[in-house]
Amino acid sequence: MSKPLFGVYGASGFGREVMPLAREWLLSQDISLDRLVFIDDGMDTSQAINGHAVLKYAAFLAQDASERMVCIAIANSKIREKIAAQLSVDHVLDWSIKANNCVVMDDFQIGHGALLSPFVTMTSNIRIGKYFHANIYSYVAHDCVIGDYVTFAPSVHCNGNIIIEDHAYIGTGAILKQGTPDKPLVIGRGAVVGMGAVVTKNVAAGETVVGNPAKPLIKP
Repeated sequence: MSKPLFGVYGASGFGREVMPLAREWLLSQDISLDRLVFIDDGMDTSQAINGHAVLKYAAFLAQDASERMVCIAIANSKIREKIAAQLSVDHVLDWSIKANNCVVMDDFQIGHGALLSPFVTMTSNIRIGKYFHANIYSYVAHDCVIGDYVTFAPSVHCNGNIIIEDHAYIGTGAILKQGTPDKPLVIGRGAVVGMGAVVTKNVAAGETVVGNPAKPLIKP
């Protein structure tokens, strides 16, 4: 009798951080860990990584399984979106993973395919879209609205009344100043907030900002 098969898509840095969370979930469901693999078309598949086989995507699909579930542990949001679309075509189910020590408070909604790393905090009255990544020690405070395919690197400080549009990337240690109900701080679609930046003003779509206070990056 075939059994479900689970995959962490991406065997590089973030995927290896997500794998222990995936493993913990399988153990909580009494599912054998041999049903958990990495998926990565760019990696050597001859050797296991951190105790788990690495399969090309086509090989993953070829495995005998009653159903397939995959989380996408790839920081690049455009690639994440492309993979998600292919998974849907192939009838592979989305798999959201949340560390056991995440703190989630009140009136919190999040889309499918999310990955919430250890020590992440979500407070109250928060709306988040699909395929959100929140890396270790990040938080989202009250009354924030976050779009699809948004990525938080470690230790992002997302304070209250902030709107973050689709495909934005917020770098390690960035601080987003709290907005107000009538004038939320807005991070535009596809914007990039650099490591350690302190954002006090809206960031336009596609813009990269760095520094304290954050200003548009001037390319040489």
